[in-house]
Amino acid sequence: MTTSASVPTGPEGAIAGDGTVIDRLVEANVEYAAAFTDPGMDARPVLQVAVVACMDARLDLHAALGLELGDCHTIRNAGGAVTDDVIRSLTISQRALGTRSVILIHHTGCGLESLTEDFRQELEAEVGQRPAWAVEAFRDVDQDVRQSMQRVRTNPFLVHTDDVRGFVFDVKSGLLREIDPA
Repeated sequence: MTTSASVPTGPEGAIAGDGTVIDRLVEANVEYAAAFTDPGMDARPVLQVAVVACMDARLDLHAALGLELGDCHTIRNAGGAVTDDVIRSLTISQRALGTRSVILIHHTGCGLESLTEDFRQELEAEVGQRPAWAVEAFRDVDQDVRQSMQRVRTNPFLVHTDDVRGFVFDVKSGLLREIDPA
């Protein structure tokens, strides 16, 4: 199997002889658009589910969950952390676009396990300004999933909090392991 990770790159992420990575993505979009037909879908996800997951490139959420275009809302960030912006997206997803279920997916080998909140101080020392956001680093992925479930279940802006489940995706096996919220 060939992956985009196997594409040779040159200095500063340029694709060898073909411009930048972004140039390659824009070219791929032109090919995609040439065969594109409007699927005639509504913005409301067919399965009425929102997926909150880490942005890790090893997680192919649609394939791992058997999802098709239009099935879900997908919200991704570093660690799959339930931040204010994730709550914002979930609130819009539920209240304006009809989702009723939330699945949280963190994963093994997450980069946030090797960071600490000191990362913010390091950034401040480097650029002269402290980030307003938290790193959301963690040591125990199971506990971090529990914390995320709790943040969703107790948020006053979310109206559908009875079907919130959390999982850890194993990047070696591709399997999900459900986390007990207790």
